[in-house]
Amino acid sequence: MFEFASEDKDSARELKTLILTLEKAVDEAETKSLLSGENDPNNAICSLQSGAGGTDAQDWAQMLFRLYLRWAEKQGFRVEILDEQPGSEAGIKSATFRVIGDYAYGLLSTEAGVHRLVRISPFNSGGSRETSFASFFVSPEIDEDIEVEINEKDLRVDTYRSSGAGGQHVNVTDSAVRITHLPTNIVVTCQNQRSQIQNRQVAMQVLRSRLYELELEKRNAEAAELEESKQDISFGSQIRNYVLHPYRLVKDTRTKFEQSDVESVLDGEIDPFIKEFLLFKKGLQQS
Repeated sequence: MFEFASEDKDSARELKTLILTLEKAVDEAETKSLLSGENDPNNAICSLQSGAGGTDAQDWAQMLFRLYLRWAEKQGFRVEILDEQPGSEAGIKSATFRVIGDYAYGLLSTEAGVHRLVRISPFNSGGSRETSFASFFVSPEIDEDIEVEINEKDLRVDTYRSSGAGGQHVNVTDSAVRITHLPTNIVVTCQNQRSQIQNRQVAMQVLRSRLYELELEKRNAEAAELEESKQDISFGSQIRNYVLHPYRLVKDTRTKFEQSDVESVLDGEIDPFIKEFLLFKKGLQQS
């Protein structure tokens, strides 16, 4: 192909396309190599919230919403919109959506924070310059299918006579069941089923649920960190500025990376910003 590229225009175009495809694949692989967090490969649960700026801010939130939808489309990710609250005149007040794809959370977590827009307001007849804010928050989608192992040797099962007013469902035999999980001292009981076998089955279901809650608590530390990062997002502490007037520039306040092609950024071309922040974050971790 290299031999004919200089003489054949079709071959030249094909070669150029191939090179661009390879460059993109290499760049994506390099970016993902910077992701090492436990939840980085997970799907992402994202939320957008308009901030200070009234109708302009709600319009800005919708612009950001479109930005992330376009970015996800370019990545080949699937998006499920979970909730969307329209603005009073234009745009959106908030939106929550799930981004489904490999490393969706790891990539989008770099975007969490306040995004600031400066432009001539399309909603102000006076043509004044307005500053608007919107916040973007991301959390990993956790697999809820947690295996709860229960060893029989860890259980103490007691049976006793049902005492409730249950008509025919409550009999005079020892059909009620109390199960104590010895390692955690969790006690569950059931007496409303027709037989001891059924009561034991229901009690075991309850026990599994209780143990499942304990398993979730192990993840609370990470969830708490995420929530703290969300609370730290205050308007005025933006991570990125998008300026449409008096000049055109998008600049990340953390990495100082900037790009003048604002239209492409608003159309979802944010991979350079994501990669720069991951490199910046890695540098901080190593220092």
